Amino acid sequence: MTGEAVHDLTLDELRAAARLLDGVATGTPVQSSRAISAAAGVEVLLKCENLQRAGSFKVRGAYVRMARLSDAEKSRGVIAASAGNHAQGVALAAGLLGIRAIVYMPVDAALPKVAATRQYGAEVRLVGSTVDETLAAAHSESRRTGAVLIHPFDHRDIVAGQGTIALEILDQVPDVATVVAPLGGGGLVAGLAAAFAATAPHVRVVGVQAERAAAFPGSLAAGRPTSVRLRSTMADGIAVGTPGVVPFALLERYGVEVRTVSEDELSRALLMVAERAKLLVEPAGAAGVAALLAAPRVVDVADPARSAGAQPLEGPVVVVLSGGNVDPLVLLRVVRHGLAAAGRYVQLQVLLDDRPGALSRMLESIATTGGNVMHIDHDRTDVGLAIGETWVRMQVETKGPEHCDELVAKLRADGYRVELSGRSSSA
Repeated sequence: MTGEAVHDLTLDELRAAARLLDGVATGTPVQSSRAISAAAGVEVLLKCENLQRAGSFKVRGAYVRMARLSDAEKSRGVIAASAGNHAQGVALAAGLLGIRAIVYMPVDAALPKVAATRQYGAEVRLVGSTVDETLAAAHSESRRTGAVLIHPFDHRDIVAGQGTIALEILDQVPDVATVVAPLGGGGLVAGLAAAFAATAPHVRVVGVQAERAAAFPGSLAAGRPTSVRLRSTMADGIAVGTPGVVPFALLERYGVEVRTVSEDELSRALLMVAERAKLLVEPAGAAGVAALLAAPRVVDVADPARSAGAQPLEGPVVVVLSGGNVDPLVLLRVVRHGLAAAGRYVQLQVLLDDRPGALSRMLESIATTGGNVMHIDHDRTDVGLAIGETWVRMQVETKGPEHCDELVAKLRADGYRVELSGRSSSA
């Protein structure tokens, strides 16, 4: 049950979970990436759980947990709460096991995830604005009806199921030195840490949180699971306000390192995985790659106040791409964000005299640098404008940060006042 006493997962338990998953979960491939390796400065391989059944690793833990229910428990049905990936994993597992499933999801859950959960046969109820609120509603319904709550991360069977990924990694990359994985409530990283502790204790495990939803740093500092106020993050799959009791105990026991990544770093990583590895992942699924490409920000269990100076990661590094269930509309916004973060386009405004020919001459300056204007509009109503002046706001496609600098420098050299990313400057 949730909150149970936590003991080490044994190799026998992990192998038993793997046997349960035989023919259910896909043995996902490991893919090398020369581009990501070069950017990270270490050999990097990608464990493609985005290609798993139902689009993420979550079916592993969900199926192991549900397959071990008694016949009486199965007859009462199951209840789950999720932003999307656990929902689909539970729905798929329930269909395979012939169990009725009700899944609570946040009201703003991605429509493709809601639709997929229903298509797998689960009843979906939209409640709350966060996974924590949705989980509270699921707990209440479980107590009322007697249906078994399939927690997304806080159960030993869930952790064991996720830990089967480590067994696959050891078969696929026998010399693996480091494994990096997204960290939300903790089930995946706890499973990896426990599995490697039982099979290859030299392997270093690193968990990665979105800095806008990072509950583990404060929890590790406090020595117990504590809650944080979630801020909006594109990595909804790991946006969990309170670590699970079971995962937290295992992360603390095994000294798992925790790093955090920004929204810019997440979007850049997603873009690199798509462009260079040719893989579609959701923002949470790209968190491990984001950490490899970012300056280290680490929470050391022995010294939680430490926020910099993390040791370089020894290779080969296997990064778990935890899921590929992304709403196309979200993907569009994230890609745009990633392009901006990577300096692939620039948003700026230029002050012009509002008279014939002024816009044409300014656009000619941009054209001479090779910039491509994607969007443009005028603002003649700003209170700071003089009569006869206008701000021209633009999104300009570029070839990278150096090209952005060249474009802005050209405009300023031609006498234009330019505002870039909220910073005002004039020639």
